[in-house]
Amino acid sequence: MERNTRQRKAIQQCIADAGRPLAPQEILEHAQGAVPGIGMATIYRNIKSMLEAGEITTVSLPGGGDRYELAGHHHHHHFHCRSCDKVYEVHACPGDMQKLAPEGFVLESHELTLYGLCSQCR
Repeated sequence: MERNTRQRKAIQQCIADAGRPLAPQEILEHAQGAVPGIGMATIYRNIKSMLEAGEITTVSLPGGGDRYELAGHHHHHHFHCRSCDKVYEVHACPGDMQKLAPEGFVLESHELTLYGLCSQCR
């Protein structure tokens, strides 16, 4: 059984409050407001246990570090700002992607990441 420590609660809350996938450094910066002195090792230890418990999921971006968001979201995609490096959820999908697969191939799933500038950076 996982202990629900003050640090873990702060990490859970910052991921929930963000409403977007967060990098470990972003989690650290937000969690330090609630738990001064929390360190990166604690962030990684809690990320690992929260992943194992199915509380959060990993958002992997090509060429970038992993981000983490709350589990249980419906199918969605992401927007990665090339200026501030933040990642945002996109709650839309272009639909049937099977027509893009080569003939004779069967598409099982897809992930789509949009790249550009967020509203604050543009």
